[in-house]
Amino acid sequence: MKPIRLTAHARSYLHRRGFSIEEVERAIRSQPWQPAELGRLECRKEFEFNDVWNNKFYATKQVRPVFVEEETEIVVITVYTYYY
Repeated sequence: MKPIRLTAHARSYLHRRGFSIEEVERAIRSQPWQPAELGRLECRKEFEFNDVWNNKFYATKQVRPVFVEEETEIVVITVYTYYY
C-alpha cells in the first residue's frame, strides 16, 4: 500500500475547507478513482457531518481529493469539500 502525502498547497486548505488528513486517506483508499483535469485523478467520499459549518447546519460532508499516483506514493494536490 502506497503512502499518501499532501502537498503544502493541499495542507494549507485543511482548516479553511474543513477536511482532515484521515478523511482524505479514507476517500482515496475506499472509493473508485476517476480521471480529473491535467492527467490527475480524483475520488469522492461522503461523511456524516451533522454539525455547523459557516453558521449553517449540514448533515453531510463530501471530501474530493485531487491527486496523482507516483511510483512510490500518492500525492494529493488539493482537496475540495462540499457540505449539504
